[in-house]
Amino acid sequence: MSEPVVVMNGLDFPTSLVFDPGGRAYVAESGLPFGGAAPGGRIRRLDHPDQDMDSVVLVDGLAAPVTGLCWHDGALFVSEGGAGRITRVDADGSRTTIVEGMPGPGNYHTNMAVAGPDGKLYFSQGAMSNLGVIGLDAYELGWLKRLPHAHDIPGIDITLSGLNVTTADPFSDKENATVDTGSFVPFGTTTHSGQRIAAEVPCTAAVLRCDPDGSNLELVAWGIRNAFGLGFLPDGRLLALDQGADDRGSRPIGNAPDLLFEVRQGRWYGWPDYVSGVPVTDPRFAPRRGPQPRFVLAGHAALPEPETALVEFEPHVSATKFAAAASGHLVVALFGDETPMTAPPGHPEVGRGLAVVDPVGWSTRPLRGGPKLHRPIDVAFGPADGALYVIDFGRFEMSDDGVRAKAGTGCLWRWDNWEGDNDEG
Repeated sequence: MSEPVVVMNGLDFPTSLVFDPGGRAYVAESGLPFGGAAPGGRIRRLDHPDQDMDSVVLVDGLAAPVTGLCWHDGALFVSEGGAGRITRVDADGSRTTIVEGMPGPGNYHTNMAVAGPDGKLYFSQGAMSNLGVIGLDAYELGWLKRLPHAHDIPGIDITLSGLNVTTADPFSDKENATVDTGSFVPFGTTTHSGQRIAAEVPCTAAVLRCDPDGSNLELVAWGIRNAFGLGFLPDGRLLALDQGADDRGSRPIGNAPDLLFEVRQGRWYGWPDYVSGVPVTDPRFAPRRGPQPRFVLAGHAALPEPETALVEFEPHVSATKFAAAASGHLVVALFGDETPMTAPPGHPEVGRGLAVVDPVGWSTRPLRGGPKLHRPIDVAFGPADGALYVIDFGRFEMSDDGVRAKAGTGCLWRWDNWEGDNDEG
């Protein structure tokens, strides 16, 4: 048995970890000002992650939340989710904007980029809403009041069913005022049956790609709600961890699992009307906070057939990022539920640990032992030592009063013999 050790502590809500070919580690702090943390994201460089905890700040003042790091072509590519951009950071800390003007901010953001075998950068753009309709959950999260006209954008041409949802109107001074809202339109805008909305690039709920300088932006696949974690396998397949929709907002859904997809060009991954190939109208998805979801899209037969997932995780575990071990197994960080925001009070605590996925049959199991984690969010393998490194976001919980978090509780762990400690033989 080997005991995991803390490599770096005192971090403010870190989200991302990457190594360069020389074995230096780079850790991104999100810049979220929870618990009194200083606003603005930063990247810390650790020259000897197997020896000491001393780090240097390579760059700071990044737009929160910083959602991902990628090492490619001698530089870092940083996803500044809150600004809808990806920035190249060179060794001297100089910055060059690569991608900008992505949709948002909204419920989700511009997520991590990864370099593909074709030399292009692949990244995801999360959905603006929970399940296609802007509702009061967006108001409660704070951004609807700032950007009342933000909404989801399709990546393929769609036809709407005309479903509109009635909610209280937070912008009206009249008592008991209500407003109707459809899908893929601003809050307070109605839709009608047969209404067509043309695809755009960039769009939301999508995986996109571009050249390393940001040119030639194009859609890879649409209908992935929030692919927070992306990665290529050695055989060139692109995988995405998609975080399932929640029991909240104007179009709540119950028991929607997190998913692991293989991302293929031109495919539709089902959002906002299917979950791993199963329609949201299926009784298994009945929510507690509203009626059974109905379709917002019409003419499904004219769309690509919705893809099914390789793996279905437990609902609300919040699968964030993964890394592939030399054995081929995937280690997945499970950030954990955010009850009562994402599910009604009383939902059991889930996630907050690591899982192993075997690509032979795509079976999953918990990773036993290891560090005592608050909120694991990223994992990587050291290029020099082969150890498993784990980023812990820190102490973070949701409550009826909002976020309860403690700054300085994030850390980076190293686990040398993780496979030996989990040998099932």
